[in-house]
Parts: sequence; C-alpha cells; structure tokens
Amino acid sequence: MKRYINPYSFLILMAAFISACKVSKDVATPKAELPANFRNAANTSDTSSIADVQWKSFFTDVTLQKLIDSAIAKNYDMQIAVKNIEASQLLFKQVKWNYVPELNLNVTANTNRPSNNSVTGLSLTQYNIGSKHIEDYNANLALTWEADIWGKIRNQSRSALASYLQTAEAKKLLQTNIVASVSQGYYNLLMLDDQLAIAQKNVRLNDSTLRIIRLQFDAGQTTLLAVQQADAQRLAAAQLVPGFEQNIAIQENAIKILTGSLPDRIERTVRLEEVAIPENLSAGVPSVVVSHRPDVKSAELALTIANANVGIAQANMYPSLTITGTGGLNTFRASNWFTIPASLFGTVAGAVAQPLFQHRQLKTQYKVALVDREKTVLQFRQSVLNAVGEVSDALVKIEKLKTQQGIIADRVSTLQKATSNANLLFRNGQATYLEVITAQSNVLQSELDLATVKNARLNAVSDLYRSVGGGWK
Repeated sequence: MKRYINPYSFLILMAAFISACKVSKDVATPKAELPANFRNAANTSDTSSIADVQWKSFFTDVTLQKLIDSAIAKNYDMQIAVKNIEASQLLFKQVKWNYVPELNLNVTANTNRPSNNSVTGLSLTQYNIGSKHIEDYNANLALTWEADIWGKIRNQSRSALASYLQTAEAKKLLQTNIVASVSQGYYNLLMLDDQLAIAQKNVRLNDSTLRIIRLQFDAGQTTLLAVQQADAQRLAAAQLVPGFEQNIAIQENAIKILTGSLPDRIERTVRLEEVAIPENLSAGVPSVVVSHRPDVKSAELALTIANANVGIAQANMYPSLTITGTGGLNTFRASNWFTIPASLFGTVAGAVAQPLFQHRQLKTQYKVALVDREKTVLQFRQSVLNAVGEVSDALVKIEKLKTQQGIIADRVSTLQKATSNANLLFRNGQATYLEVITAQSNVLQSELDLATVKNARLNAVSDLYRSVGGGWK
C-alpha cells in the first residue's frame, strides 16, 4: 500500500523549519537622545568638527609632535593593543572554519585474549580460527559535521567579527587618550618652566630689596624686624624653586614613560607664553561627535556581540543535526591490513540530539544572555551620555578659563606696576618695607596663577579634541 505525503502539510513543515532557523531577533542599536547642540557651544550652522583634523595639524609644536609620534610608536599600552588586534583577528579567522567538517585520522591496533568459557572464546573454538587471540587493525578517516540549522555558527562568526572590530576601536581610543595625555603633560612642563622662572626672578627681586633694607638698618634708618621680614619673604620665594625643579623632573619622567623611553630630560624650545591657543574651536553637532568616538562605537559593537550570544544560547536549546562518516581499512590480521579492496570499510550516520534535562542550565544561560543584552543597551546609552557631557564640560572650561586669564593678566600688569612704584617710593623713603614686601608677594602669586590658568586653557583644548573623538587619525 502506497502512502502519500500531504503537500500542504509538507509546505507547513518547511515554513516552520525555515522560520525556526532564525531562533532569536536582534535588538537594533537604540537611537540615543541627543541635543541639537552642545551646551556652551556657539550657535552656528557649521557642522564641521575638530575631530576631523589630524593630530599633527592640530598640535603644531615640533617638540610636541615628536613626543606624540614616539608615544604612538613605542608606548607599551599601544603595543599591547596592537597584539590584541592580532589575536582577535586570528580568532575571527578561526571561527570561519566552524562551517568546515572536522576530519581526523585514526590508526589503532589491539589484541584481546578472551576467556574460553566466554561467548567470544566459544565462538573462536567453534569457527576454528586457529588462534586464542582476537586482533583488530584499523586505519580510518573520521568526518564530523554539524549543520548550522539555528544559526549558531553564524552568530559565532558575528560575535568574533564584532570582537575584532572592538579591539580596533580600543586601539583608537587608547591613541586619543595618549595624544591628549602627552600634550597635556607637555603643557604642564611648560607651565612649570614658567613658574620656576617666576620664582627665580622673585628671589632676585627679594635679594635686591633685602640689601637695601640692610643698608638702611646699618645706617639706623630701620629696625631689625624689617630685615627679618624681608629675609623671610626671600626664603618663602626661594623654597618654591626646588619644589618646581622637582615637579619638572617628575613631569619629564612621566612623559618619557608615556613615550616608551627611559626617564630623562626633555628638550623644549618654546615658552608657555609663546604657545598659541586656537580660537573658534568647533565641536560639531552631537550626532557627528558620537560617530567619531571610539568608545561609543565599541559600545555599539558590544550590542552586536550581545545579540549573537542570545542567538547562540537559544540555539543550544534546540536539536542539533550531526552527520558523521568513517572510512578506511580494517582487518583482524596484520598481514591483510592493507589488502585492497578486501579490507576497505565505510560508515555514514546522521544523529539528531535534543537537550531534554540539564538542570535548567540552558534556559538559565539564555535568560542571562537576554539580561546581558539589556545591560549592553544601557551601557551604550551611558557611553553616549558621557560623550555629550565631556564635550560640554570642555567647552565651558575653554570659555570660562579664557575670561579668567584675561582678568588675571590685568591683575598681573597692575601688580607689576605697583611693585615698581613701591620699590621706587621705598628708595625715596616714601613707602614702608611692608608695602614693598606685600607688593612683591602679590605679584609672585598672580604671575604663578596666570601660568596655571594658561596651562588649564591648553589642557581644556586638548581635552576637547579628545572628547570629540580626535587624535586617532
């Protein structure tokens, strides 16, 4: 009796099979909530960003360019990042081989002496084989292949590719941070040079004032208290000198280590006041900045990995189809092992395995993968929020530090004139030594503050360049 398959049932089964091949749905990259413009950004229709400028065009100081070049080439963190990329690339290439069947060569030889009272022993006697031993010689090729019905291997490939791209983004992120760190360290070094020169100049000024007060003391025109206070003021300025020299050496060492070199002196040919601060820095629009930030791209790739892990975890819960094949030479006598075709054999088999009870592990792994994917979405949103916040912070720093620098510069100018006038009046007996000491102390602090604020502005510019995703090109 012939049995016919209902064509409609066949179509329904095929449709169910095809639809089941995609066991999980990916979560699309969420659209981050972005403002039209950054806070404190100038209202302009210009959408260009300094992130598009190569770092050598953004940092034009020749000494600084050499330091950054050395850091990118020799920094050990950068070298480790390159090795991570190489390892991830090898893993990605390896995953592609999951589509290819496994092939193993097996060669075995064994002998067995069964009991005479066993079924095998009795069989040997019955068939008069002429030997009390059972020998088996086998040489075969075994092939195993698992059909990628549920997309498990495909998801493994997606995850490996995203992991590889993540290592590339990690290298970009590291380079942006290194460029910013080296530039900020270099500007700190110029600030310390400036502050050291200010302290040394003030010491010389205090020495001159102390000599005059001592001459007046010898002439009986002033008291010993005036000499002591002038000397204390000179010592207060003098103690700053070794402190700045110490900080200069430590900063030089830090920069050298960043550049992958042994601690040593760094030659510089410019002063802090000679470094030009770029004006009209364009951060661009938030959507463009987000596309430049390596950390945001890495968070987006993490979502791809999370989607793939969900697919893999769910595929593990479904049946797996494995096809195996074995072929080779088999005999019970060594002398006939390679007798062809008598010793040839072959086996082909297919197996379907469906997990039934594994202490709920597979379902728990699937639910954990779903939770991890939700966490990844939140981390992506957080990375976007951090990016917008960092750019906004850098913009307000640049704006307000510029105002502060202008105010402090006016203060320094006023105090420098006041110090000159105080010294002139003191020599003519029209001002007290306290007025001279106070004027010198004020101008020292103001000049140190001016150098600090100028350095803070340069650091804020470097921070803006980093926060908009610049420095890796």
